[in-house]
Amino acid sequence: MSESFVPVTIPPAYREASTIELLIGRCLSGEEEAYVEVYNHYARPIYRLCYSILQHREDAEEVTQDTFEYAFRRIDNYNASRSAFKTWLYQIAMSRCRNKRRRKWLPTIALSQLLRDRLVDDNVVHSDDKLHLDERQQMVWAALGQLSTKLRETAVLRYYESLTYSEIGKILAIPPKTAESRMRLAHKALAQLLEEDFGQSESGGLHNA
Repeated sequence: MSESFVPVTIPPAYREASTIELLIGRCLSGEEEAYVEVYNHYARPIYRLCYSILQHREDAEEVTQDTFEYAFRRIDNYNASRSAFKTWLYQIAMSRCRNKRRRKWLPTIALSQLLRDRLVDDNVVHSDDKLHLDERQQMVWAALGQLSTKLRETAVLRYYESLTYSEIGKILAIPPKTAESRMRLAHKALAQLLEEDFGQSESGGLHNA
C-alpha cells in the first residue's frame, strides 16, 4: 500500500522569520532595496512603540529614524541565535527613547488637551489606527503618562505591542518574572489612576494582563 502524502503547514511566524533572515542577508550583501523592505516592514510598529513611550509625535518620528539609522549601521552585529530581529530592533528603539527622555523633559499630556486635539496628524507617514483614540482610550493614555518609566515601558510593550513577558524581558534586559511583576504593578496603578481621576466606570477600559 502506498504511503499517503500529508501536507505540512508552516507556521506564519516561522515564514516571517525566514523572510527576515533573507532580507538581512541581502542587507549584508549591500542591497539597498533590502534596507527599504526592512524599514517598510518595521517602521509602523517602531513608530507606534516610540510614540507610546514618548507621547510626542515629532520626538517619536525622530527616534524612529534614529533607530533605523543605528540598526542599519550595525546590522552585521545582529545575532539571530540570541534574539529575533524584531526584539533586537525594539531594544534599540527603547534605548533611543530613554536617551531622548534624558535629553528632553517631556511633560505629561493633560486629559483636556487629549480630548481637544488629535494625537496624530492624518499626514504622518507612520500613523497607526491605534493612535486615533476614542475618549476612554484617551483616558487610559493620559494615565499611562503618569506611570514611572519602568512601568510605562512594560505596559506599552504588553498593552500596545501584545508582547509576551519573555519578549518584554529581552527588550528591557530583565527576567520575564520581573516583567510580569512590573505589569501587575502597572495595571494596578493605571486602574487606581482611572478610578481617582475619571470614576470607577472608566477603569473598565483596561484588560487584565
